[in-house]
Amino acid sequence: MRKKHLAYWWCQLGGWTFYGLSLLFFIWVFHLDFSTILINRILLSVSLGLLFTHILRIIILELKLTPPIFGKQWILLFAITLLVCILYSYINSTIVELRQWYDPKIKATVPERFFLNLANDSPIILVWLSIYYLWHYIENSRNTKIDSVKMESLVKELQLKTIKAHINPHFIFNALNSIRALVDENPERARTAITELSNILRSSMQAEKIETTTLEKELSIVKDYLELEQIRFEDRLKVEYEIDEDTLDQQVPPMMLQTLVENAIKHGISKQVNGGFIKVSSDFTDSHHELIVENTGHLNAKDSTEGFGIVSTINRLKLLYGNNANFEIRNINGNMVKARVILPVTAVSFIK
Repeated sequence: MRKKHLAYWWCQLGGWTFYGLSLLFFIWVFHLDFSTILINRILLSVSLGLLFTHILRIIILELKLTPPIFGKQWILLFAITLLVCILYSYINSTIVELRQWYDPKIKATVPERFFLNLANDSPIILVWLSIYYLWHYIENSRNTKIDSVKMESLVKELQLKTIKAHINPHFIFNALNSIRALVDENPERARTAITELSNILRSSMQAEKIETTTLEKELSIVKDYLELEQIRFEDRLKVEYEIDEDTLDQQVPPMMLQTLVENAIKHGISKQVNGGFIKVSSDFTDSHHELIVENTGHLNAKDSTEGFGIVSTINRLKLLYGNNANFEIRNINGNMVKARVILPVTAVSFIK
């Protein structure tokens, strides 16, 4: 605030000093005499201009007439400005008369001098007012843009947190259902499943604090999850990994790959009487990082547009990468579904 106040006074002093120097310049151009009376009247005009424009600013701030203003506020501003111009011209004329700062040969009456000052000096006050309002409009526009950027950033942050908040409970409930199915049938395996779930929950809680993680860490969660699911599906679930080791340092959204794998289990493998096959791949393709999850099953139109795993993946990629990332899911080879994520390559993989 102090910085703005200081800037205002520098502009005031600089602007009115420039106005006074401009008058002196025109006197010199038109070869007029630099008399004491003329200099005094210029100093008077500059001093009164500085004083009355400052008073005008105080009134504008007190009546909250700073931009943006609407309707009757414009009428009020016009009335106040006119009053300031009248007072400025009246006091200027009165002081000139009292101090006798005029040429006796061409002496004008006080009313004549008043209207002459009103006509000559009012425009400079209107120019001051225009500059003052233009400054405020520019500042408001800049602040609005800054607030818009901050709000957009906040919205993105809240959306990401909301997506994550949905991911974790969604995964936990599915995992607990898997464990519940084993409790009576095979207690030993149920205990093993609980250990696997503990490892996954520990990793997911750490992932909640970050926006991206390395593929290596994300892959460890996926492997724990699939090991847990293999306890439930036994021989009906076949898993294969095709991972380029150079991609392990690549940054990916935490829990995203796990969500796609979970989606493949829920909508693909679990609906197959004989179970099925899941393949997780990671590689560099056309200067991009490509993640692929393939699974046995068939993609329905509703699953491709409303499924939580798909919707959350699309939203997270858009929020984190904008147009630099892409996601697609489609049926391939009759009874297979392929989910493909394209991510920008991070430079770390090339510094190995």
